Amino acid sequence: MVSMKDIAQRCDVSVATVSKALNGQPDIGSETRKKILLAADEMGYTANVMARALKTNRTYNLGILFEDLQNSGFMHEYFASTLNSFRTEAERCGYDITFINSDVGHTSASYLQHARYRRVEGVAIICADFFDPMVQELVNSDIPVVTLDHAFDDRMAVLSDNMNGVEELVRYVYNLGHRRIAYIHGNPTAVTDRRLRGFYRACETLGLVVPEAYVTGCSYHEPVGCYEATKRLLALPERPSCILFSDDYAYIGGINAITEAGLRVPEDISTVGYDGIHLNRVISPRLTTWQQNTEALGRTAAAMLIDKIERPRTASPEHLIIHGSLYEGESVRRLS
Repeated sequence: MVSMKDIAQRCDVSVATVSKALNGQPDIGSETRKKILLAADEMGYTANVMARALKTNRTYNLGILFEDLQNSGFMHEYFASTLNSFRTEAERCGYDITFINSDVGHTSASYLQHARYRRVEGVAIICADFFDPMVQELVNSDIPVVTLDHAFDDRMAVLSDNMNGVEELVRYVYNLGHRRIAYIHGNPTAVTDRRLRGFYRACETLGLVVPEAYVTGCSYHEPVGCYEATKRLLALPERPSCILFSDDYAYIGGINAITEAGLRVPEDISTVGYDGIHLNRVISPRLTTWQQNTEALGRTAAAMLIDKIERPRTASPEHLIIHGSLYEGESVRRLS
């Protein structure tokens, strides 16, 4: 097992300096810190969490609140990837993670009570009903909190570029000649609100008039509801030439409705998704979509939370936006 002494010898510094770098203490130079952290990573250094906890009276334990609102669990690639990158960054910094919920053993408890019971030093709220009183109690407590895709005042948040993502998708299909663009959005959340504003803002900028019937909704990650929403759009007297779907997984229901109607993608109707999950690369035709940077979302959330824990007086409650990118598949036809 690699020790701090091994790292000190490699970097030609003292063991005390290595300890300060690994524990985030401020009284060493930034270049020295970077050199030590890089060496520790390359050498596969793993901190002895139990020994460190006994010495410092800290737990080095981060809580994760993940309430599966769509009952999709870790089958949802977006959340699975985000959680994995969060865990990787936390472990790199010498922290463990614990999932918190509203049960302690067989006894009901609030999220805050469970967090205190597990002695977590901070909590990342990855997925939850942010208007739940228990969530708001946790956010307003003295435990450092970072939220994903929802921003509270004076609390850290990591946000995907939802508004910009949908705007870019609209511009992309517009530039390929589409003027009848419909949007199947997700269930009401802060994410949905930002994506809808992006859709309407892009259409307004481009001079597109959007019929009310062209905008409809279903639950995220739910193909059955998306199937019904797609059928409604296809039954309109003047159906859209392109449909933006709430997410790539729900699109399965959409493509089923399109096929059932005797239509082909992209020859008869064009389609665009959102998320950039692996599934869209193995279906035919490959789905054009907005790819969220899940690796950066999870990693940034962990880094922000740890920074707040280790520098409570100076870490600022920032709202950071993580940008995604357009994945150009084969599902949008160029119109003359």
